[in-house]
Amino acid sequence: MSGQRVLVVDDEQQILRALRTSLRAAGYEVDTAETAEGALAAAAMRPPEAVILDLVLPDGSGTDVARELRTWCSAPVIVLSAVGDESEKVAALDAGADDYVTKPVGIDELLARLRAALRRAGPAGEPVLSVGDLEVDLERREVRVAGSPVHLTPHEFDLLRYLARNEGKLLTHRMILQEVWGPGYADAKNILHVNVSQLRRKLEADPSRPRHLLTEPGVGYRLVDPKSRS
Repeated sequence: MSGQRVLVVDDEQQILRALRTSLRAAGYEVDTAETAEGALAAAAMRPPEAVILDLVLPDGSGTDVARELRTWCSAPVIVLSAVGDESEKVAALDAGADDYVTKPVGIDELLARLRAALRRAGPAGEPVLSVGDLEVDLERREVRVAGSPVHLTPHEFDLLRYLARNEGKLLTHRMILQEVWGPGYADAKNILHVNVSQLRRKLEADPSRPRHLLTEPGVGYRLVDPKSRS
């Protein structure tokens, strides 16, 4: 973690100062920008390992910045904004943002999300992905819960694999459907809801109170390690 560069984009000086101080105390190098144009210029001049991006900027939208960054920059983007509207969240995530945090947010939570985003952006892991007590063997297409094998249908496995490869990341309904079922199913939310329910019955100790496979109402799902939330 030490020395990784984070670009913080926000037009509020107080927030910029607070984030700069907290991130530097956590061992990151920090660059800042106050506008959409400044953000793109800063990212081009000194490529960051991650971007924390406000949604509303004086000269444009953070969603547009995320979309532009995605055309040439692979750094994870965490949107940090007071705009909590579901459609805005979906638009930002579909534009390429990796996570969406609504202000106000505690610095510990933001740092945890940043660490998770940087881990996902790192080198590819082993063919067995572990998320809490879930193990997903990509090569063998096998799943275990607390060491016990669980049988999944092909679509259930593909859904779990996509979620596990993006551990902690909020994935929209459309992103999941396009990845797992294909472009023709981008609006087939009922199929996704059914498969998520089936996965929870097979993976969760209490499907009605899931600890691994969480819902972001109206937006999508994320797979998390319950211990990281405690």
